[in-house]
Amino acid sequence: MKKFMDEDFLLESDVAKDLYHNHAAKLPIIDYHCHLDPKMVAEDYHFRSITELWLGGDHYKWRAMRSNGVDERYCTGTDTSDWEKFEKWAETVPYCFRNPLYHWTHLELKTAFGIEKLLSPSTAREIYDICNEKLQQPEFSARGLMRHYHVECVCTTDDPVDDLHWHKVTRESGFEIKMLPAWRPDKAMNIEHPDFSAYMDRLSEVSGIEVDSYQHLIDALQRRHDFFHENGCRLSDHGVEEFYCEPYTSSQIETIFSKALRGLRLSTLEVHQYKHAFLKDCGEMDYDAGWTQQYHYGAIRNNNTCMYEQLGPDTGFDSIGEFSTAKALSSFLDELNSKHKLTRTILYCLNPSANEMIATMLGNFQDGTEPGKIQFGSGWWFNDQLDGMTKQINALSMLGLLSRFVGMLTDSRSFLSYPRHEYFRRLLCNILGNDVERGLLPDSREDLARMVEDISYYNARRYFRFYE
Repeated sequence: MKKFMDEDFLLESDVAKDLYHNHAAKLPIIDYHCHLDPKMVAEDYHFRSITELWLGGDHYKWRAMRSNGVDERYCTGTDTSDWEKFEKWAETVPYCFRNPLYHWTHLELKTAFGIEKLLSPSTAREIYDICNEKLQQPEFSARGLMRHYHVECVCTTDDPVDDLHWHKVTRESGFEIKMLPAWRPDKAMNIEHPDFSAYMDRLSEVSGIEVDSYQHLIDALQRRHDFFHENGCRLSDHGVEEFYCEPYTSSQIETIFSKALRGLRLSTLEVHQYKHAFLKDCGEMDYDAGWTQQYHYGAIRNNNTCMYEQLGPDTGFDSIGEFSTAKALSSFLDELNSKHKLTRTILYCLNPSANEMIATMLGNFQDGTEPGKIQFGSGWWFNDQLDGMTKQINALSMLGLLSRFVGMLTDSRSFLSYPRHEYFRRLLCNILGNDVERGLLPDSREDLARMVEDISYYNARRYFRFYE
């Protein structure tokens, strides 16, 4: 029987062990999509406890705790102590067998704190105290943890109205790890939201352009886009439920925008027309600037109205959606491509039933200008686990070129999430090693090693152009 989480965790063959230990493990991390707080990096934040570092903002853990019957006050409440919250998480962990949280929890304890004991009610106090003691040491600060995990570059997720102050502070401090902004204009896209008009006021103030029409919105966004570019941004990201291809005219979009500013109710068609126009114009901006664009789609957000009103968004009440998007996605990409405005693009879908569709869609718009111009993003959110990542890798392998894949990201708010890159690299090496063992791939170690190193690091370094 194999020991749990030993040095060969997830590695089932000698080939896999060689590929991981001698090639993948040694490479730096380019975390091109995350939700870290830039202020914490700028100020080299020191965490008061493992609870703050581990449970603060982690809706994955909150969902598991709620499912285990833990009262909300131990998840997001303000009337419970750090120890009480940690204790409830420790009570939940033994019930997480076969949930990715069980692997992540123990991989993070091992790689960050050197703790190999299993977290449970009987070990909770000891582990809590050891972690808290280490967190008082300088090397366990926000920057220290990034250094510990050999991080080379991170891209945060930033609104167009952000002044990027903390990015500038970090850059000017001489911190050796790149922290770059990524453009996320969702609030300007979500015209149906009740705070849309207020956001336009904020955008007007920041851009210096009065946003009283759709054209002025695009002008204001272009000014902010230029500002982000000057501050190192080379990457956009859009969170959409689905893709949109409803026909529209410029006058229709202006009318729809005017109605939204006046607080009038929009039809579903009008919302879709606006989002179609908006995403098309954003795609052209990205092309003109030489950026990469990312699309995260397929989530149904804020399903629990009561908890949304109590806690707000991103608190663990989202789920996988079912949308028929193939034709709309094809039409949208084709529209940009027909105008010669389709930039490097990464597509992520929350519903794995779309894996093969996306993997084939890539090939429709690869144009030979660069390897892997159109990418199938790594297993995202509910899919960044053993089964989901395997399915994504297999779909891309069968229907595209896995060798050109830009690899893993954390998509996380936590400074302890970097072992997800290790998890992915181990899984990748194991898949390739098993194929060699089964005679499906030749034991061409040089070619396999190059493939592993490219997917783990070098493809992303070349693709995103952060170093130009």
